[in-house]
Amino acid sequence: MLSAPCCDDRRMCVCPGPRRIGLPVRSSSLPLFADAMPPPTQLVFPLLRNCELSRIYGTVCYCHHKHFCCSSPHGPQSRLRYTPHPAYATFCRPKENWWQYTQGRKYASTPQKFYLTPPQVNSILKANEYSFKVPEFDGKNVSSILGFDSNQLPANAPIEDRRSAATCLQTRGMLLGVFDGHAGCACSQAVSERLFYYIAVSLLPYETLLEIENAVESGRALLPILQWHKHPNDYFSKEASKLYFNSLRTYWQELIDLNTGESADVDVKEALINAFKRLDNDISLEAQVGDPSSFLNYLVLRVAFSGATACVAHVDGVDLHVANTGDSRAMLGVQEEDGSWSAVTLSHDHNAQNQSELERLKLEHPKNEAKSVVKQDRLLGLLMPFRAFGDVKFKWSIDLQKRVIESGPDQMNDNEYTKFIPPNYYTPPYLTAEPEVTYHRLRPQDKFLVLATDGLWETMHRQDVVRIVGEYLTGMHHQQPIAVGGYKVTLGQMHGLLTERRAKMSSVFEDQNAATHLIRHAVGNNEFGTVDHERLSKMLSLPEELARMYRDDITIIIVQFNSHVVGAYQNPEQ
Repeated sequence: MLSAPCCDDRRMCVCPGPRRIGLPVRSSSLPLFADAMPPPTQLVFPLLRNCELSRIYGTVCYCHHKHFCCSSPHGPQSRLRYTPHPAYATFCRPKENWWQYTQGRKYASTPQKFYLTPPQVNSILKANEYSFKVPEFDGKNVSSILGFDSNQLPANAPIEDRRSAATCLQTRGMLLGVFDGHAGCACSQAVSERLFYYIAVSLLPYETLLEIENAVESGRALLPILQWHKHPNDYFSKEASKLYFNSLRTYWQELIDLNTGESADVDVKEALINAFKRLDNDISLEAQVGDPSSFLNYLVLRVAFSGATACVAHVDGVDLHVANTGDSRAMLGVQEEDGSWSAVTLSHDHNAQNQSELERLKLEHPKNEAKSVVKQDRLLGLLMPFRAFGDVKFKWSIDLQKRVIESGPDQMNDNEYTKFIPPNYYTPPYLTAEPEVTYHRLRPQDKFLVLATDGLWETMHRQDVVRIVGEYLTGMHHQQPIAVGGYKVTLGQMHGLLTERRAKMSSVFEDQNAATHLIRHAVGNNEFGTVDHERLSKMLSLPEELARMYRDDITIIIVQFNSHVVGAYQNPEQ
C-alpha cells in the first residue's frame, strides 16, 4: 500500500500517518493496475482513458511546497531520498472528505486497458538516447574507448538526473559521469555543467595553467579545455556562465600560486578529489555571498539547498579511475574465457548499507551523537546518501542557514523546506562531497563500463545488467537457452516464450543504443528475464502522479572498450 502523491517531488515527504490508497509499491515483481489490485484502483484504466486521474488524485491532499508530500511510514519511504521529520507533518494535510471525490462519477464496471503501441514505446525510450564513436587516433594517442551510448528515462517531472561526457583536450583521456539530484534538479544541473571543468583544470600542468591565465588577462582567445559530447536536451545555463567561469578562474589562480615551480606528473586520484571538494565549496560560497542579479541569487540558493550525487569515470589508455560520491554505481563488464559475463564493482554506495561509511560518520561526531547521526538508515533520519554535493542544510551551521535565508529572496523565505532545521543538528557538517576514488588497470577481457544512477540498480541486479549488455554487444543473446528461474512452465508456455523471442529479435536490432536496450529490460522485464511488451507499455503509460511510485529516474552511460588497443598496452613490444 502506498500514499497518494500530492506534489511533484516524491523524494520530499513530511506526512506520516494512515492516509493511504490501494496502490502497489514500486516493484518489478508486482502486477500493475487491474491485475490483483483492490478497489478503488481498478478505476485507473478508465481514468487514464478519460484523462481524469490527476483531477481525482490531485484532490486527495495539497502541499505548501513541491518538496513536501504525503506518504506512509510503512510504505516506500526507503525509496525516497529525503524523509523530513514527523513534527513537520502539518505542512501537508488531507482535504476534508476527500473520498467523495473518487465517488463523484460512475465508470464502466469492466476496466478498459490502455496500451502504448510498439512505435510509441520506442519513441519514449529513444527520446533521450545519445551515441558517440571515438576516433581510433585523436592526433595524440590511440584511444582505448570505441565509443559510448547513453540514455535517460524520467520518473520525476522534471527529471532530476543529469549526465555528462567530454574529451580532455589539453591533457589525455575522456570524462564520463552520471548525476542524481534530489530536492529538485538545480544541483545536479550545476554539477553536470561544472565538475568536468574543475577536473580538467586539476589535471593541467603548471605551464598550461599559466598560458590560460595570461590569455584571460590579455583578452586573447582561451585554449579549449573540453570537447563536450551532448544530447540536445543536455543544456548549459547561459545566465550563470559568467559566475561559474569566475569561480573556476579563482580555482586555477590558486593552483598557480600553490605551485612550487617543479614540474611533476599530476596524480589523477588527487586531482579528482580536489575537483569534487572545490566545486562543492564554490557552490556553498556562491550561495553565502549571493549575487546582485535576483535571478542568479535565487539560482545559487536553489543549487546549494538541493543536492546531487555523482559517479564519474576518467579513462586514459588502460588507466581507469572512478570517483564516486553517493549511491550511483560504476560496473565493469568482464567476458570470461568461456564467453560468460561477470560484473566487477568499481564503486561503493555511500549509505547505511556500507558499514565503513557508518563508522566514518560516527567517528566524525561526538560519541553522544552515535545513535542520532544515522537513524532509520538515513543521515539524521532524513537523507539516504551519506555523501553529496549541495545539501547545505546538512553542512552549514544553524546561524549561517538563518542568516542566508533571511537575506535571500522572498522565494527562500516563503519556503518551509529551506527554513526547516534537521533534528539532532549539533555538530555540522554531517555531509561531504569528497569522492571515493577507485583505480583499475584495463585488461583485454574488460569489455565495457556501465555508469548508472540508482534508478537502474533498484530494478536490476548487477550481474543481470552486465549479462544483458554483454549479450547485446556481442549479439549472443538469441543463442542462449531460455531460463525459467525455477518456475514450472508448461509446453504451451515454453512455446509462447520461444515465439516471443523470435518476434522480438527484430526489436533488439531496432535498439541501436545499448543504454536504451538496458532501460527496456529494466522497465519491462518479466519473471523469465525477457521483455514483456504489455508490462513495458503499462509502466511507460503511468502519469506523472504515479510513475515515481514504481521507479526512480534512470540514467545510463555504457562505455565500450577497444580490446585490441588495451591488449597492445599489455604487450608493448608487439
